[in-house]
Amino acid sequence: MTKPFHLAWFNSFAPPAWASPFAGDAGNEWFTGEYHVDIIKQMERAGFDFIMFEDSTFVPETYGGSSEIALKYSQHAPKLDPMALLPILARETSHIGLVATASTSFYPPFILARLMATLDHLTKGRVGWNVVTSSEDIAAQNYGMDKLPDHDVRYEVAEEFVDVVKQLWDSWEPGAVVMDRETGRYADHTKVHPIHHRGKHFAVRGPLNMPPGPQGHPVLCQAGGSPAGRDFAAKNATAIIATNPVISKMKEYREDIRARAEKFGRDPDDIKVLFQVSPVVAETSEGAKKAHHQRFGALSHAQIEQTLAGISSTTEIDFSQFDLDAPFPQDLKTNGHQSILDDFMKRNKGKTLRESIEERSQFGPPIFGTPAECADRMEEIVEEVGGDGFLIMSPSTRRYIDEICSGLAPELQRRGLVRTSYPQPTFKQNLLGH
Repeated sequence: MTKPFHLAWFNSFAPPAWASPFAGDAGNEWFTGEYHVDIIKQMERAGFDFIMFEDSTFVPETYGGSSEIALKYSQHAPKLDPMALLPILARETSHIGLVATASTSFYPPFILARLMATLDHLTKGRVGWNVVTSSEDIAAQNYGMDKLPDHDVRYEVAEEFVDVVKQLWDSWEPGAVVMDRETGRYADHTKVHPIHHRGKHFAVRGPLNMPPGPQGHPVLCQAGGSPAGRDFAAKNATAIIATNPVISKMKEYREDIRARAEKFGRDPDDIKVLFQVSPVVAETSEGAKKAHHQRFGALSHAQIEQTLAGISSTTEIDFSQFDLDAPFPQDLKTNGHQSILDDFMKRNKGKTLRESIEERSQFGPPIFGTPAECADRMEEIVEEVGGDGFLIMSPSTRRYIDEICSGLAPELQRRGLVRTSYPQPTFKQNLLGH
């Protein structure tokens, strides 16, 4: 019998699929957060463990040397800061985890530690931090840098950054807040300690000027793909986001992460590896097959532009320069998102660029059919890979979210594969509960 697994949803504090005939006025209302309030209520009813908001702070200009295509398709911009959205979502829900992205290349550790601890208090222990190192020089130029450090140096910085943040969260001992009315003492100064950190990249005195939140250390998410990224994720993450359409490669990745975790003295079961998927759910098998082909089959010009512009912005390589029907280049180099480029080249050796991006448009193994058929396929994948669950990633419309939350998720719940309740008080406790 397949063990229960986790569901999460990948999102942005950005325009949803506003041009869809089923989008309504989502292109305007997302600015206020109301759209995300609506969808997260559905996700909590459907037993999702968390929603994760990616983030970036630049307007891409790599593709074609211009911001035209990025802004045409609202890629990376406009985008609001998801940190400010989390308390709004927390007030409208009770249990689901709320994860926002912050870069170790741009935040000072003290500010990030204080912000996440504040959010942990405001949400009663339901926040997580998606740790990224950033991969775009154009973003670095918004923070006083000409370009980002080399890829592996960014992970070296991230290691020290996370260590400092954890020290700050631990700078108040348990019981430091006493609130003794007789003595008038709020906190015991003997239990609040400076950290006096002075490392290669950061100097932070501490202590944090507030006690840690209910989780102590909020959930840490990461998406390590390169060797340095995998080590970082295995050492620090509670949840890892991974992308691969090949089942055997998914299994290899999870086993590699678990082996690295053991090397760092961690219990591998304390890391949940969630693979990105985009299920296509319909009332009939034939309807789902047709919808899947429309979404992931022969791509339209607009879909090709969007895919190439997205890859260009993350790898900092202008893919508009390549012939769509020529073999995919195998000699590309980047200081941007290295694992995406490396994986893209390896998987598409001998294919044309057009064939490569048609595969790239689907993030995980194909899953389509009726709710029962999709549930069968997800169960098969978990059995073969070994766990731990899925991150749903697809164009965000209320219709698609309803197909997943009212169609697929209830079928998974009926089979005992995903949660029907949140028995523990904090996000981390529920995530590690199975």
